[in-house]
Amino acid sequence: MNVVAVVVHHEQPQRCAETVRRLRDQSVPLARVVVVDNGSSLRGVELDAEVIEAGANLGFGGGANVGLRHLLDADERWEWALVLPHDARPAPHCLRLLLDAAAARPRAGLASAEYGMDEKPVVDPYFGAMTVACERGEGWEPSGFAHGTFLLLRRACIEDVGLFDESYFAYCEEADLAVRASRGDWEVGMVWGAVVDNPHQSTDSAVVDYLMVRNTVALVRRHFGRYHASVRFVMAPFWGRGSAWYDRRARMLALRDVLRGRLGPPPASLRRTRPPSRTAKRARPLA
Repeated sequence: MNVVAVVVHHEQPQRCAETVRRLRDQSVPLARVVVVDNGSSLRGVELDAEVIEAGANLGFGGGANVGLRHLLDADERWEWALVLPHDARPAPHCLRLLLDAAAARPRAGLASAEYGMDEKPVVDPYFGAMTVACERGEGWEPSGFAHGTFLLLRRACIEDVGLFDESYFAYCEEADLAVRASRGDWEVGMVWGAVVDNPHQSTDSAVVDYLMVRNTVALVRRHFGRYHASVRFVMAPFWGRGSAWYDRRARMLALRDVLRGRLGPPPASLRRTRPPSRTAKRARPLA
């Protein structure tokens, strides 16, 4: 199987280099590894990868799309693309297990690794993208979405339903893609035993909270309608209160921008308002 990879990077060059090394150490050889630098710098590190300078911070979905479009234009042979952030830490055989499970299913379009916990991703009509406790299984597990920490995409699927919606900037773009894929009769799943971790959270907690609240309401409205989105909107100031990432000001700004229909990058005023939480993950419940 011809497999390529896109690593989305922003301001963490050493972690990015470590992630590329982990990719190259996987038991599946990668035909190409592309690192998309989102308007920062990769100086001082050696990368066994192609580097594309995005020129600005396009967010996770935007950065991933730059790499995926580059690979789609350059090479017609690959069947699978792996997308991950600069701080993903896959276990040694993670990619092999993911590929074996997905390739055995002709309509598997999107698949993600597990976090080593008894949880799987779902898309709730009111709460959007989140993980829920479940009984641990083996191999392929149908899921509501495939999270972006270690995400495998079948070329035929993304050619059918499209790439990430860049308006989300970060958070919920995987869920949006998964809903579109499922409605196009593609299977979406998670693979037990294919384990990945990303313990570092470099984004400010207020920015994370803003994006998660704003994008969750946008996702729910887009795919489940105004009533569901209205319920989620009303609950947003209270849901998750007391958690490590809760930021009331960020949520009020998020709800303001929901009413304005504003998506894209978060407001600059939210940056560096407080130290980032180290417990946040891309696949944790969206507040």
